[in-house]
Amino acid sequence: MNKGRFTVPAKVTDWSIAVGVAALLLGTGLSGPHPSGGREVLGLALLTAGALALAARRGAPLTVLAVAGLSAAGYQAAGFEVLAVSYLVAVYSAVRAGHRAITLAVSVGLLAALFLTALVFPGGPVREVVGQARTTLEIAWLIAAFAAGEAVRQAERRAVEAERTREETARRRADEERLRIARELHDSLTHQISVIKVQSEVAVHVARRRGEQVPDALLVIQEAGREASRELRATLEALRDDGLTPPHGLDHIPHLVRQFRTTGLETALRVEGHPYAVPAAVGRTAYRIVQEALANVSRHAAATTASVLIDHRPDALAIRVDDNGKATPDTPPTPGLGLLGMHERVTALGGSLLTEPRSAGGFTVQAELPLSGAS
Repeated sequence: MNKGRFTVPAKVTDWSIAVGVAALLLGTGLSGPHPSGGREVLGLALLTAGALALAARRGAPLTVLAVAGLSAAGYQAAGFEVLAVSYLVAVYSAVRAGHRAITLAVSVGLLAALFLTALVFPGGPVREVVGQARTTLEIAWLIAAFAAGEAVRQAERRAVEAERTREETARRRADEERLRIARELHDSLTHQISVIKVQSEVAVHVARRRGEQVPDALLVIQEAGREASRELRATLEALRDDGLTPPHGLDHIPHLVRQFRTTGLETALRVEGHPYAVPAAVGRTAYRIVQEALANVSRHAAATTASVLIDHRPDALAIRVDDNGKATPDTPPTPGLGLLGMHERVTALGGSLLTEPRSAGGFTVQAELPLSGAS
């Protein structure tokens, strides 16, 4: 938690460095041997320009590198014997940004330009000695700036890689925990549903042996228990990834619709477009969306009819489930875990999901699953 920690904006830091370097260069240039007249004004202007350009080193490191290099060659030609501090800072910034090869090439070119400048504007033996010493010092500082920029770049890259690794580890642990919870939930529900299934089958068997009419509700419970057992087995097999039983997909939606008709909900299925094979992930998601939507209609919507539309588009599979329930724009239903689960499944495929009351009454669930987003 860094709520109480004061941080200086990057722009303020960059301008502070630029102004500080400008003051250092101007002070060094004026305190040492320097020309007079127009050459003095030109040299001071170049010293200032090269330093103030550092304020843009984060956004345009190569441009700042070029400006600092040209200003260094310019104020040397004007007669100022000043260490190219602004260029060293520009080298550090460019290497830190990852422009190693270009920075190296520009630096070699600048050293050559400085050497040629000393030849074109000779100043006697003393000047040659001072110039050689200064050039050597600049090379040493140049190597140090290059190395510092590379070291910081490598450290930042390792930090980014470490953060990415931590995120992947956290994501993997979360997936493993979800898998463990799902398996435990499966083991718990399997027992309870098995009891319901066995009891309902016994009740149906006894009623038929006595010649009594079996209530429709009991038959629905019996079929629901069987389907729930199949669903749990399929879910566990998918979690274990054993590949023995294919998960539910588009081919199972007609059977799913027929199942909900036995509950008293008039359900219609319509398929548009030219049916084609879809990726397994898209098929699973489509089945779960229709299943969850119809389950919500049956349990909560107080609806009598529901329609399911499967539209095979060239690059996506579109699904729409509408009902004539009691939901209205003024009294929308409270979203539950089912809708959240639908959103997660659709988002994982890079698709879009719309769940809202219809203006004519009832609720609509519309999903678009891109075929390219499935793995």
